[in-house]
Amino acid sequence: MKSEQISEHVWCLRTWMVIPLRVWVVREEDGVTLVDAGIPLMTKGIISFIDQLQAGPLKRIVLTHGHSDHVGAITGLLARYPDAEVYAHEIEFPYMEGNQPYPGRKKAAQSVKAGLAKPLDEEGGELADIGSLSVYHTPGHAPGHVVFFHKQDGMLLAGDLFTSKKGRLRKPMAMFTADMAEAVRSSEIVRQLKPKRLEICHGGPVMQPAAQLDEYQAASRAH
Repeated sequence: MKSEQISEHVWCLRTWMVIPLRVWVVREEDGVTLVDAGIPLMTKGIISFIDQLQAGPLKRIVLTHGHSDHVGAITGLLARYPDAEVYAHEIEFPYMEGNQPYPGRKKAAQSVKAGLAKPLDEEGGELADIGSLSVYHTPGHAPGHVVFFHKQDGMLLAGDLFTSKKGRLRKPMAMFTADMAEAVRSSEIVRQLKPKRLEICHGGPVMQPAAQLDEYQAASRAH
């Protein structure tokens, strides 16, 4: 697994398992936030990196959504950092806890043990900040998909809202996306936030992504 500091407070940890897989470590005042938890094979590498960073313990794991390739290291990480807490959008809970299948899938499949995760807080009908990250609901790929924005660093950690190719925005993988039209509508968050850099799980970074958004949306709706 490779690590790269991508802004003042954020590091990307990445590996390759048929497709690229990326998770992100955010240095906080009280320790570390991990955005997504990848696959089980990433567990030792994530622990090693957090220990070497010497920014404090893992305080929280925040999930963009509950698909299995975003939650795989949770069990091992909690064994090492038992006080860490796991958060996801409450809409994801029945799917990731195995009570009902994700839209478009035939069978329910538990990816997170029931009761393990806590719902992201809401304030006035909007998702509350967690650590240094602002949270936005971006449904489509999954019903409770969210993105995390580090405003100070201009960094948008966007999970599976997109894929990318050679620095260009591409649609999320159709096979695993519940509602592609909704996912494309959710891409408007990029125009709203205008991040300097967009990070996604299955692909490389996209710089100044808002400049590509009109082209991306037009191309996505044409197919």
